[in-house]
Amino acid sequence: MPIKKPNQFFNLYKHGFIRVAVCIPEVKVADTFFNMQKTIELAKEAVARKAIFAIFPELGISAYSNEDLFHQDALLWGVNEALQKIRKASEKINMVMAVGAPLQVDCRLFNCAIVFYRGQILGVAVKSYLPNYREFYEGRQFTQAASALSAKIELAGQKDVPFGANIIFKVANIKHFNFFLEICEDLWVPIPPSSYASMAGATIVGNLSASNITIGKSEYRHQLAANQSARCVGAYLYAAAGTGESTTDLAWDGHAMIYENGNLLTESARFSPDAQIIYGDIDLDRLAQDRMRLNSFSQNAATHKEMLSAFRLVEFNVEIPDKRVLLDREYPRFPYIPADPAKRDQRCYEAYNIQVQGLAKRLKSSGIKNIVIGVSGGLDSTQALIVAAKTTDLLKLPRSNVKAYTMPGFATTAKTHNNALKLMKALDVEANEIDIKPACLQMLKDINHPFAAGKKTYDITFENVQAGQRTAHLFRLANMRNALVIGTGDLSELALGWSTYGIGDHMSHYNVNTSVPKTLIQHLIRWVAQTTQFSKDVSKILLDVLETEISPELIPGKSGNKPTQKTEDTIGPYDLQDFNIFYITRFGYLPTKVAFLAYCAWKDKTKGLWPNIPDDKRKSYTLKEIKKWLYIYLYRFFKTSQYKRSCVPNGPKVGSGGSLSPRGDYRAPSDSEPDVWLKNWEQIPDNEDQPRV
Repeated sequence: MPIKKPNQFFNLYKHGFIRVAVCIPEVKVADTFFNMQKTIELAKEAVARKAIFAIFPELGISAYSNEDLFHQDALLWGVNEALQKIRKASEKINMVMAVGAPLQVDCRLFNCAIVFYRGQILGVAVKSYLPNYREFYEGRQFTQAASALSAKIELAGQKDVPFGANIIFKVANIKHFNFFLEICEDLWVPIPPSSYASMAGATIVGNLSASNITIGKSEYRHQLAANQSARCVGAYLYAAAGTGESTTDLAWDGHAMIYENGNLLTESARFSPDAQIIYGDIDLDRLAQDRMRLNSFSQNAATHKEMLSAFRLVEFNVEIPDKRVLLDREYPRFPYIPADPAKRDQRCYEAYNIQVQGLAKRLKSSGIKNIVIGVSGGLDSTQALIVAAKTTDLLKLPRSNVKAYTMPGFATTAKTHNNALKLMKALDVEANEIDIKPACLQMLKDINHPFAAGKKTYDITFENVQAGQRTAHLFRLANMRNALVIGTGDLSELALGWSTYGIGDHMSHYNVNTSVPKTLIQHLIRWVAQTTQFSKDVSKILLDVLETEISPELIPGKSGNKPTQKTEDTIGPYDLQDFNIFYITRFGYLPTKVAFLAYCAWKDKTKGLWPNIPDDKRKSYTLKEIKKWLYIYLYRFFKTSQYKRSCVPNGPKVGSGGSLSPRGDYRAPSDSEPDVWLKNWEQIPDNEDQPRV
């Protein structure tokens, strides 16, 4: 959906999202007029929040717990009257509504979900599986969908309404918005109807449920909804009956949930005495992207092609909210780092041990027991060094098998130099120092570089001579010492092409950091320090390393204590660039969508998830800044740096979507053009339309 006006940028519907709602109204048993009024009230409330789709509980117009009252003509008459009023009210409600009601069709009674939009009944979904065990006796009152004779019915004054358990509703003017409805027990069977519907194209499934509550049942509901949304690579909306249902023999907790591809977006408070609505911003682009990438999804659909061909499509258009609608859904500023401390610790534990396990296997398979590594005192080499040290522990080798070298150059600061020396000593690895300045001067002299003649010419050649000398030393040292050179460059640098090709930090025998982004490396180091994986002295040094300015330290400055170069001044803040890397490489999003997500996540200092970041260091970014650095990322990633990624050394994949190896997640030509990404980038407004907090 192109962004034709700048203000459209601030509307989630322009970026592949829709807002959905699950409504749990108050009900009275058999009081169809009361239930109808409460349904309409919640629908109006949901549409005021810019929701475009809402579901209500099973049999909500009559209430679920009517037992044999379902066979009373008065109740069925009341249901029909209520549905007519809902149809009339829906004329002024710009939202697709799915409500539950019993319907008598062909002298049979069916448990149904009726879909309304703008005064029309779009279709009626029918419950496929009727529980008739323990506390359930639906088989006494209702007929299953398979026994239906009619495929179309007359309902609430409208003729030819599609009727059955095989209807997919397609919103034609919102890409990928196709929904299917199933009812309660349909989710409990081995192969839910939504499995087939999802393979047939439904991206969203709504489950109109009643579902009484017993001890532990809510946890099982979560498991079912999470698993089904993940298997179907879709969104799953679940509505259970709440207050007002009969408590003659049962109780009800009004449990509502919204899942997206296995992830819980939101759920209701349970046992609330009041009506409730929960909202979720569903990322339809993500669902479509994941289905496209997971070719086994389409293979499974092909296996069931005959079954899928039975689905009918009801296609219609909706009025899309056209004003400012920002995300209610919180997108974390640090997508590689969980905000929850327990999950973050688990993530760091796994990432660190994946790195260690990868290096251990490489050493064992090569029959080499020594490691050569360059230690700068910065983040990346620090992480690689502590991985190397832990690997020797795992393999029951002496730490002295790690041959660590710090190699100060023309711009090495006192802080990084001292931290490198202290860390090597504290880890009890073999500590070495080689001054590369004489070798660099000789090469500069050999190639007639102005610096060798006394001129302060700090160009790219001057920088790369130093990077190249360090790598050349390490490889020759590895030859001498029967060792493997361990690389230190991280995923963020690889994505941005921030490495010296071939002879520099681009090359090694094995790179433990290759799929670890810079923001995660910071947390890995902090986790190692805080969990005291080594000694307290090591932890103290690691925490000091975290306070070091990120810099290649290749251009001399006036002071030996502070670097002249600041990496983030050139390639952008790693906070933002890791955000861009995640959503463009993992999900393939449009630049406009990534900028919208970044704007929603970073526009406010007071909002968001900030793992381990003190208040005085919290950041925010304007849309202008987001746009500026996104351009840098797009140009560097798609235009200038793929040739470096096409020949990276081996290294373990750490996170989902976190590998740019041509042998792993990402294969791309080295000579593509960035124009389509940059043209889409041009649709991002230059400024925000409201002040930043």
